[in-house]
Amino acid sequence: MSPPLIAPSILAADFARLGDEIAAVETAGADMIHVDVMDGHFVPNLTIGPAVVKALRPHVKTILDVHLMIAPVDPFIGAFRDAGADILTVHPEAGPHIHRTLQAIRACGAKAGVSLNPGTPVEVLEPVMDLVDLVLVMSVNPGFGGQAFIDSQLRKIEQVRRRIDASGRNILLEVDGGVTDKTAPACLAAGAQALVAGTAVFKGGPAAYADNIKALKRAGGGQGAF
Repeated sequence: MSPPLIAPSILAADFARLGDEIAAVETAGADMIHVDVMDGHFVPNLTIGPAVVKALRPHVKTILDVHLMIAPVDPFIGAFRDAGADILTVHPEAGPHIHRTLQAIRACGAKAGVSLNPGTPVEVLEPVMDLVDLVLVMSVNPGFGGQAFIDSQLRKIEQVRRRIDASGRNILLEVDGGVTDKTAPACLAAGAQALVAGTAVFKGGPAAYADNIKALKRAGGGQGAF
């Protein structure tokens, strides 16, 4: 089993010093930087918009992984891509036409992701697998950090893994929600390749980031690729 790619969620970082926090987790071994964009409508929380992502972009040396928990999502795709997002992940429920949304993401040069909430069936992927670069399985209901991992989502990770393998395409399988060094092994055993972690990475401050990331990576074995 390869060690997972680690995508620290800046939702758990110190917002007063985000540039420094990003530099610290990248130095500590982060593979991607995960940005949770929430609109207070699609999910019950309000975070950041394109202007903040643009301000963060010069500080990100790795992949900028932007998760759009907003509805409607289509009007903002161009703005977040222009702000510097490498990956744009959207929810099927966030617009009337997920196929068109994914086409728009790829047309602007970003990698396209689909996020599945705990109540979203895996079957929604079938008509769009040819447009997907990443599948994000939410192991909590989106909206807030620090929630407990929902064990039933392990079966969903397994189901997504089978669909990805059957497609023959290089699609990254990512998990977000309640990810810790205790829950990570089960996620990886089910087929995940990338782990989004907020509290598990940022707890203890910068001096602890390297050990926190190592603890998550030890759940697997060589380096994943995307």
